[in-house]
Amino acid sequence: MQGDVEDTGMKRRPVLRALAVLVAAAAVATAAPSLAAPTLHTASTAKVAVLHREGRWLVDQSGRVVLLHGVNAVWKRAPYVPPATAAGFTAKDADWMAAQGFNTVRLGVIFAGVMPQRGRVDPAYLDKIARVVDLLAARHIWVLLDFHQDMYNERFGGEGFPAWAVHDDGIPTPYDAGFPGNYFQPSTTRAFDNFYANVDGLEDLYAKAWGAVAERFKSTSYVVGYDLLNEPWPGSQFATCANPAGCPVFDQTALMPLYDKATTAIRRSDPQRVVWVEPHAIFNDGAQTNLGPFTDKQIGLSFHQYCTTAAFTHSSGGKRGPDCEPQGELVFDNADSFAASAGTTDLLTEFGASDDLPDLARVTASADKHLVGWQYWQYKEWADPTTESGASGGQGMFRNDADLSTLKQDKADLLVRPFARAVAGIPVSMAFDPASRTFTLAYDAKPASGLTEVVLPHRHYPRGYRVQVSGATVVSAPGAPVLLLRAGGAGRVTVTVTRR
Repeated sequence: MQGDVEDTGMKRRPVLRALAVLVAAAAVATAAPSLAAPTLHTASTAKVAVLHREGRWLVDQSGRVVLLHGVNAVWKRAPYVPPATAAGFTAKDADWMAAQGFNTVRLGVIFAGVMPQRGRVDPAYLDKIARVVDLLAARHIWVLLDFHQDMYNERFGGEGFPAWAVHDDGIPTPYDAGFPGNYFQPSTTRAFDNFYANVDGLEDLYAKAWGAVAERFKSTSYVVGYDLLNEPWPGSQFATCANPAGCPVFDQTALMPLYDKATTAIRRSDPQRVVWVEPHAIFNDGAQTNLGPFTDKQIGLSFHQYCTTAAFTHSSGGKRGPDCEPQGELVFDNADSFAASAGTTDLLTEFGASDDLPDLARVTASADKHLVGWQYWQYKEWADPTTESGASGGQGMFRNDADLSTLKQDKADLLVRPFARAVAGIPVSMAFDPASRTFTLAYDAKPASGLTEVVLPHRHYPRGYRVQVSGATVVSAPGAPVLLLRAGGAGRVTVTVTRR
């Protein structure tokens, strides 16, 4: 079927780069009419909503490909979980995210909170994490649980590992170089090296902590999986990673044993959710990863995209990094190549971390081009101790964490964008032009898997929209914030949405 339908209705934070650093970013959006409760992930045979990997895609229980757009929410200071306050995270925050069409959050779970004393898991901490997970799950927002770290521990100006897990062999930190400079301190380097060497059983206890998290959330709907370690720093091997080929020795002798242990611990409780592995931190600047092979079939690549020049300009690259576009494309290409060769799915779990609008436009457009979901760094500022915003502005989506009416509207225009959150078939292409507000989608239909769902935020279509579709029929109400499409049969479906 094809036709032209007029819809009216509802009118890191720099974190280490090749020889420098990388950073992460946060999300944004705008007040809009509440999005209809999603029809996806409601298979009648499933009691718990889960996603699984099929080929390079995340797939729901109906067989539809799911794309994710959302934000990070990582509270880096003790007690390592956002409080139930306006400046922290409440039901109003979860409502706001759902209203923008966001369908995912990467939620920080800090090792120091999970296991504040050696070998002893704190169930009260996991209950506090569960409060946030439950708020999001109730609104059908997929949560990625992220063991977050920056510069290992507060001793080095960061966060992540508990104090009892710091084994720096008494090496002093001669001066405070801040973030990310303290990554290069001999003391920080030694702490990472000892962790990967499993000194004092550190890796084993890290895996035990992951096992406890999986046990706690194995029956919780809308948990998209477990991100094993944020931006693994190679320690004393970092220089070997700062080249296009990456560092196979570090990947194979340090990261893979850690990931294998953590995955084994998780699988004792949760056999089905995706386990997300991160490459060494310099992958985020264009170096290859040499992870794998994986015996587990439900593996995803969690990667970040920041520009090397941003380490020196305190910008994510749009305003001050003229070389960022080719470097950014290299990161996406490397992720695509790895997913294809290693048999994983992939997700851009950090980018942005500033108010650099040209950079946000660049990364989101590239993600659409590569059909990769994303999570912006980050939702609120939250007094982040390891993110430098500099001249490019703050990382958060609001000028005031406690007041959602202070949304940065120009940032929201880029991040609250149309996208296909569920595709009844295989995506072929997707793009959105923020200037003309034109959205295009093409996919090869598998009608038996259900309806395709396209989020069309009100901020871009305040007076409704027009839809031109070939190969499918629009079955949603005119002007609905979620466009529903039913394919007439197998074959190519093309969709064009324009502003009315």
